[in-house]
Amino acid sequence: MSKVSRFEDLEVWQEARAFAKKIFDITHDPAFPKVYGYIGQINNAAGSIMDNIAEGFERNGRKEFVQFLSISKGSAGEVRSQIYRGLDRNYFSESVFRELYDSTEKISKRFSTFISSINNSLHPGSKFKDRK
Repeated sequence: MSKVSRFEDLEVWQEARAFAKKIFDITHDPAFPKVYGYIGQINNAAGSIMDNIAEGFERNGRKEFVQFLSISKGSAGEVRSQIYRGLDRNYFSESVFRELYDSTEKISKRFSTFISSINNSLHPGSKFKDRK
């Protein structure tokens, strides 16, 4: 595994970014119902997935990074709940719902694997490299 020096190099961040764009594109399509509170909430939650990865990474500590990854995973769950609400209100077709649902499941599973990997690492993060 190569060393990651920027959060932008993380595949999970790249996936979260693509997912946030997908949510934005769907909810800003002219045919999408103009339910601005819902649109704002689902877009903020989708953006929070990628933003918390970045914030946790930039803190340079393993435990903080894991905490922020956990928050990101929670945001993926929030989006999944939001898409159920969108389906129940007929904002999404069944096929769009399924596509978004599958994406959030994939991201959540990736977080679980990534968090486990970091928790099993002995590297404390560069924040603590000079501490004994």
